[in-house]
Amino acid sequence: MVLHVLSLARIPIPQALINSSSSPPFMEEQQQHRVVVCGGGVIGVCTAYFLAKKGAAVTLLEKSSVACAASGKAGGFLALDWCDGGPLSALARTSFNLHRSLAQDLDGAQCYGYRPLTTLSLSITESQQHNQKRNQSASLPAWVDGPAGSPRTIGTAETTAQVHPQLFTKTLLSKAVADHGVEVVIGKLESVAVEGGRARSVVLEGGREIAANAVVLALGPWSGKLPLLSSIFTVYGLKAHSIVLEPKEADAISPHALFLSYYSAQGGKPMDPEVYPRPTGEVYICGMSARVEVPDDPEEVAGNPESIAMLKRVASNVSSHLGEGEATVKAEQACFLPCTDDGVPVIGEIPGVKGCYVATGHDCWGILNAPATGAAVAELVLDGRASIVDLSPFSPARFVGAKKRSM
Repeated sequence: MVLHVLSLARIPIPQALINSSSSPPFMEEQQQHRVVVCGGGVIGVCTAYFLAKKGAAVTLLEKSSVACAASGKAGGFLALDWCDGGPLSALARTSFNLHRSLAQDLDGAQCYGYRPLTTLSLSITESQQHNQKRNQSASLPAWVDGPAGSPRTIGTAETTAQVHPQLFTKTLLSKAVADHGVEVVIGKLESVAVEGGRARSVVLEGGREIAANAVVLALGPWSGKLPLLSSIFTVYGLKAHSIVLEPKEADAISPHALFLSYYSAQGGKPMDPEVYPRPTGEVYICGMSARVEVPDDPEEVAGNPESIAMLKRVASNVSSHLGEGEATVKAEQACFLPCTDDGVPVIGEIPGVKGCYVATGHDCWGILNAPATGAAVAELVLDGRASIVDLSPFSPARFVGAKKRSM
């Protein structure tokens, strides 16, 4: 049965709390910390939510619109233990569990499509005769009826789950605005004003300032556009493509996430697209990634026609339910994933600038790791240290001197 998830139009952000220049109205005497969070993606929104929940007066500054980039166009896949054995292990496990508790608090199953699911890996080999050679493997869900092989369960309902990332981000922000007085400001960040080695305000395009005791920079792949950050470390953008399909027989699509090894009829190395059915009745398919220059404006990001066409081929070879004539194309899109040279996020206080913090570089695990990142940064800003997870592996201080040596 298809669940009717709350639409974006029904997640209001009160207009009185959205403006282009003013400082936060929620500045009661007992609130000592005035924090500006720069970036309206999932990392920024989670940080703003947990800061406000702990009592800070928070302004969220976003250039374009909330969840307009990767946070609105990602797959929303969550995994408990896929980062085990590396520096992300504790962050990922903590965040996976936070997603579950947030879903309980926010009615996530209804509001933003949170649900556990089974995850499979399998291979697909293109064939001109694939319509006559439907796979009948008992290990595969019935809707995966293309030329598939080597199915293997790589995640269970206890270890993998999903959210609709745009709905999740907007639901959490709506809660932060309504319950904790977070103000949303639409404007372009020009710089962080620093006096005496401490962040004092953010400066918007046109010269307007928003005063703050602390500033959090959650700019995703646009981190490299800010000299304060780019002088210390490099964040580059990995452009990933995706399509969203709405099959005619949505009820036939079971909650199985698919990680593919896809062999094209033209030969060459296999591709690794991913397929995520959603409880909205849609099916999200992504892949075809490449490192390219990040444009200045998130609204300028568009998919390459060849990559989009390839994803449509993938869809039709995975399932007859996803082929042309059987599914409506709801979106053809692309987004940039923020990546670092060492593959580890950058989370912590900026060296040499007290009260200025960064949270970026989460690569493909941004949706998964956003809640724990936000909660940990909130603790770091307000308590002086993070207790929910150890942030030392992610400190921006690890890059001090390294960039100059590599030049």
